[in-house]
Amino acid sequence: MSASSYPQNRNRVTTLTLQRKKEQGQPITILTAYEYATALAIDRAGLDSILVGDSLGMVVLGYETTLPVTMDDMIHHCKAVSRGAQYALLIGDMPFMSYQASVEEAVRNAGRFLQEGGMDAIKLEGGRERLPAIEAIVGAGIPVQGHLGLTPQSVHQLGGFRAQGKTAPAARRLVEDAMALQEAGCFSLVLETIPARLARLVSERLKIPTIGIGAGAGCDGQVLVTHDLLGLFDRFTPRFVKKYADLHNEMAQAFAAFKADIENGVFPAEEHSLDMPDEEWETLMEELDQE
Repeated sequence: MSASSYPQNRNRVTTLTLQRKKEQGQPITILTAYEYATALAIDRAGLDSILVGDSLGMVVLGYETTLPVTMDDMIHHCKAVSRGAQYALLIGDMPFMSYQASVEEAVRNAGRFLQEGGMDAIKLEGGRERLPAIEAIVGAGIPVQGHLGLTPQSVHQLGGFRAQGKTAPAARRLVEDAMALQEAGCFSLVLETIPARLARLVSERLKIPTIGIGAGAGCDGQVLVTHDLLGLFDRFTPRFVKKYADLHNEMAQAFAAFKADIENGVFPAEEHSLDMPDEEWETLMEELDQE
């Protein structure tokens, strides 16, 4: 179905919508967005949810990791996304050190995503060590999406962007963490870069939806970073990404063509220019000649 033909009577997606899709065996679709135009396009395409990810630190702001991203960065981009999307469930990604220092600070910052950023829910990384914060945020009436596996905010602790859950003890811990996050009140759970069999096992054991990214087809839904999907981020492409376009190269070609047209006198042409009525031009010239 094309974006232009998407039904106009679409209902707004909620956390309950995602839960029902899991129960009915319907796949959940999520992409990231960081500004108005992309959010509008994703929403018109009919995806279930938009994640304003702290991945913006790398694909938009040019950092080497997500760690430098601040709450103010996130709120700024969330506001733009919320103006572009009318139907998708909007999830704001809590950045590094916005929820780790104290439970009180975690709740306060989570609230900012809804109150200032226009989000419907928040996402945060971590397992059992985050239970007090998750329980408090949920207790404040804020939906929480969990995130296990490769958690980019822990990149230094993990020794780099490496797959997780590859040994039996690590896999068992992840399963236990997933169950604990569900018990704490998470409405869904992102599973990133873990073995496909493990992701399927977790998805089958949990009542809440799982969203995979580099975790195989056994999850209840899938999410990708939009810049990866579109080929807009040229620094590297994770092996689990399917590129649906190569917009970085297309942009470079378009910019080079623009430069060449200017240098060769091709642009702007007559059709790109405005003009005055002849009589107005003649009046102007007469007045200037008399000065």
